[in-house]
Amino acid sequence: MATEKIPYKIYLSEDEMPRTWYNVRADMKNKPAPLLNPGTGEPMGFDDLRPVFCDELIRQELDNDTREIPIPQEIRDFYKMYRPSPLVRAYCLEEKLQTPAKIYYKFEGNNTSGSHKLNSAIAQAYYAKQQGLKGVTTETGAGQWGTALSMACAYLGLDCKVFMVKCSYEQKPFRREVMRTYGASVTPSPSMETQVGQKILAEHPGTTGSLGCAISEAVEVATSNPGYRYVLGSVLNQVLLHQSVIGVEAKTALDKYGVVPDVIIGCAGGGSNLGGLISPFMGEKLRGERDYQIIAVEPKSCPSFTRGKYAYDFCDTGMICPLAKMYTLGSSFIPSPDHAGGLRFHGMSTILSQLYHDGYMEARAVEQTKVFEAAEQFARVEGILPAPESSHAIRVAIDEALKCKETGEEKTILFGLTGTGYFDMVAYEKFHNGEMSNYIPSDEELAESFARLPKVPGQE
Repeated sequence: MATEKIPYKIYLSEDEMPRTWYNVRADMKNKPAPLLNPGTGEPMGFDDLRPVFCDELIRQELDNDTREIPIPQEIRDFYKMYRPSPLVRAYCLEEKLQTPAKIYYKFEGNNTSGSHKLNSAIAQAYYAKQQGLKGVTTETGAGQWGTALSMACAYLGLDCKVFMVKCSYEQKPFRREVMRTYGASVTPSPSMETQVGQKILAEHPGTTGSLGCAISEAVEVATSNPGYRYVLGSVLNQVLLHQSVIGVEAKTALDKYGVVPDVIIGCAGGGSNLGGLISPFMGEKLRGERDYQIIAVEPKSCPSFTRGKYAYDFCDTGMICPLAKMYTLGSSFIPSPDHAGGLRFHGMSTILSQLYHDGYMEARAVEQTKVFEAAEQFARVEGILPAPESSHAIRVAIDEALKCKETGEEKTILFGLTGTGYFDMVAYEKFHNGEMSNYIPSDEELAESFARLPKVPGQE
């Protein structure tokens, strides 16, 4: 079909919505390294993880072999409230850039949570409910995950306790109030409500927090309260599995019009959006069926891929969670309180880390002011105010389109627009007032954090 006949927005029907999640690990020759018990250094199995996670989610977390996992009908029915999400041809942006490139984006902001996070939140809450639990605990950075989980828990009648990174808690009071509207309790992290929070505050007085801090607090509360489990909004294998609906829908929509992307771009904090978007395309690449250029985009203020070490590390600052082999800046690394949004985790998904290590994808780090320049440009021509996280992908998508303008190449670019930025106006205000910093951690700062990596046999 001629590309000029492709509509601005490609909508799938409900019948075309995925019936299964795609587990990219099934097609990986080198599987992600197992989680390790921090006390014994041994791989953690089902029974080891039961005090922290829901049973069915543990099975999904450990499943390296099942390519397609059925989506329960109850979850599909919930998805139908906001899915399938549109795939948009960015005609206006293409015209503004005067590029021969064709630009598409998968828009995940068409729900109250304002992001893709609801795809996994409803799944994790559903399995908690099925297990007969009273409630769940979690962390949230920019607030999208906490908002999504509070919505899912309200729908299913579960209690929801959220520890929100302190700088975001203070910068985004309205995001906090949306969570409270859906019945969640929201605590700024680190807090005095947990032992690990008290310890972090004693060691780092006045800290603005990090996702690693908030994870530690949420895990402590979950494991010390009967009837509760901990759920995570990114990083884990199970989360990337649930988010595969993004990529499967995107590929189905592109296939309807015979469109094959050359470049696929996603923002990367812990990996949920990027992993979900690229999953079916990466599957083809792993199976040798087709090749794609896949780019992960992260903030220079928290550059896990581009400056991190591929090593076993704690997923949390309090060092109470399992050890994961990933690209990491060190669990003691606390990012600057800039406006990288939710892209403030010190590590990266074990799946994406393995794929990056094996050369199946590349990574770029970008400065915050450059990110917001792209966000503003996109908002002015495409009519959507993008979230700061999404704007990292927009930055590189624009850069790639401008390269095509220089070379005359007619590449097709696909990127993930993870959500909207209407609760991020403090960030936009600082950008417009010239008050936004381009903080980049020094080599000395990172070296100090790397020096605290756990000692694991065979790890340098």
